[in-house]
Amino acid sequence: MTRSRGPALSPALIARLGQRDLARRLGIVLPLVTVDAAGRPHPMQLSYLEVRAYDARTLGLVIQATSGSAENLARRRVATLLVIEPDTIAYLKLRLLDGPLPVEGAGDLGLGFFLLEVEEVVEDAPADWEGGVRLTQAVTYAPAPDLDEPWARAVLAALASPRARA
Repeated sequence: MTRSRGPALSPALIARLGQRDLARRLGIVLPLVTVDAAGRPHPMQLSYLEVRAYDARTLGLVIQATSGSAENLARRRVATLLVIEPDTIAYLKLRLLDGPLPVEGAGDLGLGFFLLEVEEVVEDAPADWEGGVRLTQAVTYAPAPDLDEPWARAVLAALASPRARA
């Protein structure tokens, strides 16, 4: 059963997405869904490395600035980030504030920084009649990125603090 929790991240979601415990969360997939030109959902996979919560209403995101998801986000200005793990299921409905902005130190990777506003947080949990059904594990990937790689350092630096055009 889903429940709207309003337009702000809970303290637990801020901590989860704040990159404080990043090494432990690497390897977990965070789906991001944008809307394509035909009005259909367009999913992509993110990791905890590529997204960061700054506060209850603001997230940073670093993805390839020329990807379909980046184009969708820039044109339609909305996305939904899914956090789907055994202890938390949340859908973060987001609106673009700015981006893509360049990512320094990313070389020719074409990365872009996006600043997003949280418009609604929807939490999902099994209903009583579902008999205790629950997720047993998160969707994962391997190998986890090496945080000492130049591209990973560039992503972390870009997400260090929120920024927008003056």
